[in-house]
Amino acid sequence: MRYFIYLLVGIFFGILMFKSEAASWFRIYEMFQFGSFHMYGIMGSALFIGVIGVQIIKRKNLKPLGGGEMSLKPKDKSIARYLIGGILFGLGWALAGACPGPMYVLAGSGYLSILIVIVGAIAGTFLYGLLKNKLPH
Repeated sequence: MRYFIYLLVGIFFGILMFKSEAASWFRIYEMFQFGSFHMYGIMGSALFIGVIGVQIIKRKNLKPLGGGEMSLKPKDKSIARYLIGGILFGLGWALAGACPGPMYVLAGSGYLSILIVIVGAIAGTFLYGLLKNKLPH
């Protein structure tokens, strides 16, 4: 019951993603073809809300639901980390037609072929965990 609020937020997020067509392969394809502002508008508004949310958390020193300490530490800057990671993420997104959030939305919507992509994403995350110490950071 303690994590029930997270389940409700996740369900709401999934419905919002599906109804806004953010999980639509056509919309993602359209975005990569620079054919429509739809996805850029969704991402831009999410970025704007995220920046405001982080600033509120920092300025008001808000605590997480568990009562612990919030840690919003800046990450190390490196070109290789963002270039290689961004290329891999972008290629996966373009080939699959979905990034991690919409993958689960599509599975919940009944598009079961996306399960192949989800298994691949989990395998890639596991592989990264194994190779993390050997990669440039």
